[in-house]
Amino acid sequence: MTYLEVEDKIKNAKPIDFGNLINDVFELYKKIWLKGFITILLIMAVALGIIFVFTMIGLAPENVTAQQMLNFEVFYQSYVTSVIYGIPQTILLSTCVLAFLGAFYRICRQDIEGENKEADYFYFFKKAYFSKVLMLGIIYTAIAVLAQLMFIVPYIYVYIPLSFFSVVLASHPEMGELDIVKLSFKLGNKKWFIAFITMFVAGIIGMLGIIACGIGVLFTMSIVYLPAFLIYKEVVGFQNGKNMVTIENQTKTNF
Repeated sequence: MTYLEVEDKIKNAKPIDFGNLINDVFELYKKIWLKGFITILLIMAVALGIIFVFTMIGLAPENVTAQQMLNFEVFYQSYVTSVIYGIPQTILLSTCVLAFLGAFYRICRQDIEGENKEADYFYFFKKAYFSKVLMLGIIYTAIAVLAQLMFIVPYIYVYIPLSFFSVVLASHPEMGELDIVKLSFKLGNKKWFIAFITMFVAGIIGMLGIIACGIGVLFTMSIVYLPAFLIYKEVVGFQNGKNMVTIENQTKTNF
């Protein structure tokens, strides 16, 4: 499926029923909860590793204290400094999260289409894809940091389009980085409200895992990432895998 075809589907997308979408989220979660749990574990392990390394070399952003929060001017200055100081760490973390989520969405797609393939959680860490994922991580960080510097509301708005980066990447790994970004924002803007509400509800459900001594959240948190995947599926579709063209397959064909 080409960029123009996906763009056309987004432009002509029909309204999505919230009840049906939430039901689909639950049904898919019941099928892939274990794979989601493994994905969350990998993300947590990498995130903790990155934070530890940056802390050890003295490049971790400073935490805003409760006392600083009482003075808005001091709080904002500390907040801005922390956001800017944390850019290198955020780029690495964003890149890894995008790669793992892209692989997770690819696994979800294979499960829906009944493909009997082994789950590859490191699929987008391969040489053919990693440079693209890294660039997406840099773009993701640039947009997120700019929105954060404009304070809370802009970041809440851009969070929805940013959430579709991994979905579009997983479905169209052959596309360029800018095309992935543009399609993510087109889809995010088109379905912003339904995406926000569904992600918010899924987030509350995902946090219920805290009840199980806190560790349960590792089992439930993957549900937060399913609305974006299912919205993409509803709007664009998969065409039974016919539109998935990998960079690796293109390379083999060229030779």
